[in-house]
Amino acid sequence: MTRKETPKPADTLASAAPLHSPQPAVVPQTTGTNRPGAELIARYFPDLTAVQQQRFTALEGLYREWNAKINVISRKDIGLLYLHHVLHSLAIAKVCSFSSGARILDVGCGGGFPGIPLAILFPETQFTLIDSIGKKIKVVNEVAQGIGLRNLTAIHGRAEAVQGKFDFVVSRAVTEMKPFIGWIWDKIEPGNSAGTLANGILYLKGGDLEAELSATGRPYALYEIGELFDDRFFETKKVVYIPR
Repeated sequence: MTRKETPKPADTLASAAPLHSPQPAVVPQTTGTNRPGAELIARYFPDLTAVQQQRFTALEGLYREWNAKINVISRKDIGLLYLHHVLHSLAIAKVCSFSSGARILDVGCGGGFPGIPLAILFPETQFTLIDSIGKKIKVVNEVAQGIGLRNLTAIHGRAEAVQGKFDFVVSRAVTEMKPFIGWIWDKIEPGNSAGTLANGILYLKGGDLEAELSATGRPYALYEIGELFDDRFFETKKVVYIPR
């Protein structure tokens, strides 16, 4: 990453090129009649095993079934599950590859994003997903069981109450970064590197984040997801990395 010195409270580590796959694969833009399925994931992650491909493929049926009972994904968005939820979650994997045995906490996981797609991609990494809404955790457990995930634990509760230490905390636009850091900072194991980046926060969020991130007083890096995945949906979306 290229370090950019500024007089702001937070030193920005942004403007760095993504660590993996700097040239996005060419994928057709989506329309109402061109809704991508699991094959979209294989285009960007061509080294998937047969088991991983089967698990990604099985997600659609399971989420459609459970979303009809417990609404965790917008009804109008379920047809774009792989683009808006699965691939979006996997942007984190283009920025950081987790080591075998690494401990990942997904805070405010909702129906399982980004945790479930990442758990499929990193089967030797341990994932803990937490959400304060019990119905969402039920969906997470049912989906994980349905695809045979053994490296994922789902907890109904609040992030502040989670016990233990983790190497990385991941999340998708749960709240502003400053309060989020307050919830989870002491849960990240310092001085360690359980992936291709030092331990820290990997956070999915869109829009202009400069003021929000500067207010944290911590160094950070921004990775433009539109440079990783070729679809208009990702034009303003980013992976935020804050090292511990």
